[in-house]
Amino acid sequence: MNNGRQLGFGCMRLPLTDNEDQTSIDIEQMEHMVDSFLKQGFTYFDTAYMYHMGMSEGALGKALTARHPRDTFTVATKLPMMSLKAESDQERIFSEQLQRCGVDYFDYYLLHNLNARNYENAQRFNSIDFLLRKKAEGKIKHLGFSFHDNAKLLDGILSSHPEFEFVQLQINYLDWEDDGIQSRKCYETARKHNKPVIVMEPVKGGKLAAVPERVESLFTSYAPDMSMASWAIRFAAGLEGVMTVLSGMSDTSQLDDNTGYMSSFEPLNSEEHALIQEAVSIMKESSEIPCTACQYCVEECPQNIAIPSYFALYNAEMQADRKGFSPQKAYYNNYIKTYGKASDCIACRQCETLCPQHIEIVDYLKKVAYTFERD
Repeated sequence: MNNGRQLGFGCMRLPLTDNEDQTSIDIEQMEHMVDSFLKQGFTYFDTAYMYHMGMSEGALGKALTARHPRDTFTVATKLPMMSLKAESDQERIFSEQLQRCGVDYFDYYLLHNLNARNYENAQRFNSIDFLLRKKAEGKIKHLGFSFHDNAKLLDGILSSHPEFEFVQLQINYLDWEDDGIQSRKCYETARKHNKPVIVMEPVKGGKLAAVPERVESLFTSYAPDMSMASWAIRFAAGLEGVMTVLSGMSDTSQLDDNTGYMSSFEPLNSEEHALIQEAVSIMKESSEIPCTACQYCVEECPQNIAIPSYFALYNAEMQADRKGFSPQKAYYNNYIKTYGKASDCIACRQCETLCPQHIEIVDYLKKVAYTFERD
C-alpha cells in the first residue's frame, strides 16, 4: 500500500446540477475535477454503494475509469452493511459495484460503517470470509473497513481480524476529544495495531469550512490566505500513520483549494495547534446539532423524514439573528410537502443506530417540530 500522505477525492458530495436532487450529479464538472486532480499527482478516489442515492459509483465510472488508464488511479468502495438482508446479497452487490465503477478489481475495499450492529451483520453473513475470497481472486487488492463506534469495539475487531490492512476513521479537530465519536481514542487504537489510517470527515461535512465568525477571524489573523477547510485537513493529514485524507469536493473551487495546499503539504506547527484548540473551545459553546448530512439515518426511516435537511434548517434558525419571517420555516414547509414532518417521528430509533455522530435524533426532531410546526 501507498503509505505516503495524500489527498483523497471523496465521492459523497459531488457537484450537482440541482442542489435539491442528490442524483443530479454534474458529470461535466466532475470530469474536469477528476482531470485536474490526476494532473496534480493525486490518485485516490473513494465512493460507496449508497452515496448520492446509489449514483456515485456510476458517476465515478463515467468521469474517471472510462476516461483514464487503469494504472493512473486507485478506487475504493464499500460493502453496504446496512443494506444486507441475506448472505447472497453480497455477491450481487459486489458484481454490481464492479460494473458501476467500470473496473475489474478494487484497489481498496471496505466493510461500510462498522459499528456494533453492522459488525454483527458481518459475522452473521460471513462478510469477512466473502471479501477474503474476493481478495484471493484478485478482485480486491487491500481490505479494510470504515468505522463509527467506540475504541473498545475497534480494538476487539482488529484483535480478532488482523487480516484487515487499514481502517477508515472519522478524524477532525472538533471530534478529536469528543466522548461519543472518540476520534483520538480510535486513532490511537488503530496505531496500536499498526494499521494505516484513512481519514473521513476531516471537515465534518463542511462544518469546519463554514466556522463561526470568531473562529474565522482567529484563523485569518494568523494566515489570511489559508481557507478554513485547510486548517481541518492539515490537522488530520499531520497525524502519524495517516495515508490518505478524504475530502468531499462539491465544486472546482474546493478542489483547487485542497490540491493547492496539499501539493506542498506542511503539518500544523505549535502555534497553529494552539489556535485549533482555541477554535474548538469557541465552537463547543454552540448548541447546534452536529449533523454532517451523511444521509445514513434516512435509509430506513419508516416515516420518510428528511432528517439531515431539517437539522440544517434548525441549525440555521438557531444561528439567525432576526425576528418575524423565517426563511428556514418557509423551506421546512416546502420539504414537508414531499417528506414526513419532524412530528411524524414514531421514535423507532433505527436512525440513531445508523448515525455515525451518535446524535440523539429523536430528541432533536422534537425540537425541530417545536421550532417549525408552531402556528
